[in-house]
Amino acid sequence: MSIPGINSLTHEIPPELARFRTNKTIPSILEHSVLTALSFYPELVETSIQFVFKQSIKSSVMQAQPVFSTILASRKSRAYRINISSTFKLTHTAIPIHQLPEAIMIGWIGHELGHIMDYESRTNLDMVRFGLGYVFSAGYVKKVERIADAHAVRHGLGKYLIETKRFILDHAELPQSYKDKIARLYVSPEEITEQVKRLEEEKLDWQRKAL
Repeated sequence: MSIPGINSLTHEIPPELARFRTNKTIPSILEHSVLTALSFYPELVETSIQFVFKQSIKSSVMQAQPVFSTILASRKSRAYRINISSTFKLTHTAIPIHQLPEAIMIGWIGHELGHIMDYESRTNLDMVRFGLGYVFSAGYVKKVERIADAHAVRHGLGKYLIETKRFILDHAELPQSYKDKIARLYVSPEEITEQVKRLEEEKLDWQRKAL
C-alpha cells in the first residue's frame, strides 16, 4: 500500500524480522518498524493482521480492531487490522507518520499489538461487550488501555512505550486536548517505568532461584 508523497525506501529487512511477515499486510514504508514490534510478540506470528493507512482516525493516531466479518468466528480464525493515521497532526501543521522516530513508531505499534493480545484471549461474546464498553464508558477505556500496555511491558517493549508516551506528553506542538486525553486515559510514563523495574526484579529473582 502506498500513500501519495511518501518515499517507498525502507530499511533492509533482516531474516530474523522477515519471518514475522506471515499473514500480515504491511505498508512498505513502515515495514521495519512494524516487524520489529511484531518480533516482541511471537504468539502472533500466525495471526492475520492488516496494517492500514487511513487519512484520518477520529481523536487517535492508531486503532486496533477485529475485522468485522471475522468477529464471530473461532478465535483461531479471527483477523485483525491496525488503522494508522497517514499523518501526525500538530497544532498548526501535520507531518507524514513515517517521519516520526522509529522508536516512537515501535512503541505505538507495540501498544496496539497489546490490544490484539487482549482480543485473542476474549470469547466472541466478550468481544461484543468490549466494543460496547469502549464506546460508552471512559472507565472501561482506561481499563483496556492499561491491559494493552501491560501486555507490551511483559513482552519487553517497556522502554519503547516510555519513549512514545513522553514524546506525546512533552511535544510542544501537539494539541493540548489530545495530551490531556492521553494523560487521563492511559498509563503514565512513570508507571510504565515502575512496571519495567518490577518485571526486571522478578526476572532476577527467578534467575537466582534457578541457580
